Amino acid sequence: MSDANAALAAALTAEHAAIFGYGVVGGHLDNAGKETARRADTVHRTRRDALIARLASTSATAPPAAPAYTLPFAVTNRSSAYKLAIAIEEGTAEAWRLAIAATTGDVRKVALDALIDCAVRATGWRRAAKLTPTTVPFPGVRS
Repeated sequence: MSDANAALAAALTAEHAAIFGYGVVGGHLDNAGKETARRADTVHRTRRDALIARLASTSATAPPAAPAYTLPFAVTNRSSAYKLAIAIEEGTAEAWRLAIAATTGDVRKVALDALIDCAVRATGWRRAAKLTPTTVPFPGVRS
């Protein structure tokens, strides 16, 4: 598998985990929060499907979703649901940031757009959670 395909496969794995995580997040939010989580889930599902198609077009094997994922902490209320939503977006941003370095051309643009999208969504979740700062200096880089 090429470096680009390996990076895209890693991004796909992050997208699978994001979809799983948003199923947990939505269960602890009010109706407005659930709708925000639904929209985020839809974006991640669309991105997942595009990655599967892109990898298939290069005859690369797309990693399947796991039956379940271990959450980084217990999600028991709205506050921890916001925290998980932020972690989801930061994790997918990290995968897409790494994909930028391994890709070129149109594929790099896809990776950059995904990184930006995840960073913006993480900011929205931080704002909803009333956390400061609402932004991070380098999205996709673990602090």
